[in-house]
Amino acid sequence: MHAAYKGQSRPSPSHQLPQACPAPTSAQLPLSCLPYICLLSAASYLCLLSDSFFHQIKAKGISHASHCLATHDRSIHMEKSTSSSRGGGEEEEATNKVPLLEPRAPADHHGRSSSFSKVEQQVEGDDDSSSCLSLGRRTWEENKKLWVVAGPSIFTRFSSFGVTVISQAFIGHIGATELAAYALVSTVLMRFSNGILLGMASALETLCGQSYGAKQYHMLGIYLQRSWIILFACSVVLLPVYLFTEPMLVALGQDPKISAVAGTISLWYIPVMFSYVWSFTLQMYLQAQSKNMIITYLTMLNLGLHLGLSWLMTVKFQLGLAGVMGSMVIAMWIPVFGQLAFVFFGGCPLTWTGFSSAAFTDLGAIIKLSLSSGVMLCLELWYNTILVLLTGYMKNAEVALDALSICLNINGWEMMISIGFLAATGVRVANELGAGSARRAKFAIYNVVITSFLIGFVLFVLFLFFRGSLAYIFTESRAVADAVADLSPLLAFSILLNSVQPVLSGVAVGAGWQSVVAYVNITSYYLIGIPLGAILGYVLGLHVKGIWIGMLLGTLVQTIVLLFITLKTDWEKQVVIAQERLKRWYMEENRRLLGSRGNP
Repeated sequence: MHAAYKGQSRPSPSHQLPQACPAPTSAQLPLSCLPYICLLSAASYLCLLSDSFFHQIKAKGISHASHCLATHDRSIHMEKSTSSSRGGGEEEEATNKVPLLEPRAPADHHGRSSSFSKVEQQVEGDDDSSSCLSLGRRTWEENKKLWVVAGPSIFTRFSSFGVTVISQAFIGHIGATELAAYALVSTVLMRFSNGILLGMASALETLCGQSYGAKQYHMLGIYLQRSWIILFACSVVLLPVYLFTEPMLVALGQDPKISAVAGTISLWYIPVMFSYVWSFTLQMYLQAQSKNMIITYLTMLNLGLHLGLSWLMTVKFQLGLAGVMGSMVIAMWIPVFGQLAFVFFGGCPLTWTGFSSAAFTDLGAIIKLSLSSGVMLCLELWYNTILVLLTGYMKNAEVALDALSICLNINGWEMMISIGFLAATGVRVANELGAGSARRAKFAIYNVVITSFLIGFVLFVLFLFFRGSLAYIFTESRAVADAVADLSPLLAFSILLNSVQPVLSGVAVGAGWQSVVAYVNITSYYLIGIPLGAILGYVLGLHVKGIWIGMLLGTLVQTIVLLFITLKTDWEKQVVIAQERLKRWYMEENRRLLGSRGNP
């Protein structure tokens, strides 16, 4: 970004906002984006390699799994033979027991479907079959399930983040005012709306994940349609924020010239915002079924197309700001159309059976869970925005904001990995709770926490080791580089905490604890972290380091509380809660269907 200001008037520090990537200094492809592009290439290669590798070893696991299942089936057959010899009295007693949810069976000739069984049988069966596997084998099998979701999810988020980075780099080549305006819209406005939409969409991780685990496949499509309705209505409510961006920014004290350009950019973001309605929900829907490799292929195409179109429109045809934003709109909608085509044309035959009028019923429970999810995620996403705003009000904030921009950019890249694990954790926990397996749910949690922490620890060591040279990827200023080196220990500790905290949030999403985590976030972030940061930064004179330390302590408190909740949770009870929830939803759906048949 610094080269973009050469020979131009630089915005005042109060209006300076963090940039994710410096502006290009020539008509060439921005060199500052090369590390990011290399990282994406490596991630895509690993993602595709892991997918191919898992398919190769799948055949080897079938024989061993079949042996375990055969052993379990023989034991069940013997038990049935013994019980049948005891007479009909015990049979009648067993029949009168209240059943819970089990995999849905095909309907009989009367149209009835036997969909419920005892949770105890499912857990017992799980324990028997799992005893055939060694700890190492179980860990290997769990890691395969984890990375089938986490790998594509991480790459997808890298690609989405890459669209923003590439756009900012090309806009920086256009001018300093445009760069500041774009940073203002993307950092504040889009983060505000994204927090709401992504948070509300994450309710699908609970609903679809548990339903898929319980084999109530038909409900996934209905939940998806209900989420479309809710998120579309929410986007319409958010429209005035984009339509009246300029007067709002001026009223908040921003520079009128920058605010005017930001108002133009915000209009381009309206179709981008509406693309998130389908993009976020389809991602959750496909992740619950471990079918998100299609998203990876689409985002690879999307990222390359956006890079080429941005260069073509800004460098070749000199279309300026309109060229970059037009390319972004196209880039955001390509994955949406691809995912819709995949779902509609046979990619999900079990879970998508067409549009249903049931999507317009029972919206209250979905809205309640969506609001809890939205509040939980918004409180996390807005946390760093407040860090930026507090830093911007300091004296001589120019270097501090530049350094903080670089640190948050690096932290943002690492967060893509953590958020990928968050999604994978939510899917694995929800699937196992829906399937009635407390033991496997706990094992999945332990496995993903350890895996994510080990990756975070490696990055923690790397950032401490290279603390003096990281900043030169983004800037040529010695003062900014020194400031980044000074902040690098805090960045490293943030990365270490971020390797655990999102995973624990994913546990909450999978179990349906969004409202509990929302209260934890309010207390740890906004009653502890921000006040401590303000005191350390302004009162004690530690400046940006003090603000960051305070907010880091807030994140630490949140992580400790979530870890305590996770360790103290009775997972057998959570299985019963999930099964009862699914049973209630299923019975309500059956009553609705029977009512519609009786009253055509």
